Amino acid sequence: MDAEFLTLTPENLADEHLCCIIRTKKPHPGVEAKRRWLADRLQEGHVFRKLNQRATVFLEYAPLETAWVPVVGDNYFYLYCLWVLGEYRGKGYARALLESCLADAKAQGKSGLCMLGAQKQKAWLSDQSFAKKFGFEVVDTTDYGYDLLALSFDGTLPSFSAGAKRGVIPDETLTIYYDFQCPFILQSIENVRRFCEEARIPLRLIQVDTLEQAKALPCVFNNYAVFYCGRFETVNLLDPASLQRILKKQT
Repeated sequence: MDAEFLTLTPENLADEHLCCIIRTKKPHPGVEAKRRWLADRLQEGHVFRKLNQRATVFLEYAPLETAWVPVVGDNYFYLYCLWVLGEYRGKGYARALLESCLADAKAQGKSGLCMLGAQKQKAWLSDQSFAKKFGFEVVDTTDYGYDLLALSFDGTLPSFSAGAKRGVIPDETLTIYYDFQCPFILQSIENVRRFCEEARIPLRLIQVDTLEQAKALPCVFNNYAVFYCGRFETVNLLDPASLQRILKKQT
């Protein structure tokens, strides 16, 4: 099965599709934003491995030290995404991809793998129940419903940063932190911006564009995070309907 997968490199990045949003005729703004983001990350050890077909079957991970998340630890890989959708589910691709990551970690002498989870599975996070079948366990938690899962090879454990544990900010304005690691983010940001302009809702958008900024975030983060009335709300990408639900909770 290994021969069915392809790993992105600086040499093939421009020519390969990025799985989540596949276009055949014209560039997609969100995909091109992610392609630019990846161009820098690949130089830092970020890995994007996918099925060598036009399918949403892929895995992304990076050394924890250079992963754009507020998680701290030594010598770990951070697992951003593991997705298998549609007709490709149930064929062993997710297992093969995760096993390839485990093999890579062991070959590099890593201490283990970690990933973001939640006490209730979130739509934009990888399936933590699947990861737990491989031995991932909850090693840190927040008071607002999110977990850090890890599979340790040597007994050492990563943790959330102190900032991520807080989950509060002093500004009560609707606030979204984001980067372009996911190709759906650009569309979500534009939809929320348009909705807030039309409804005259104050909105604060903060693009996370450095590793240092990501490590210092005041909440858990995989690529997107929402605050309202000073409290953390979700890592799920918003559309107008989900945004209205958040706004109603605070009224």
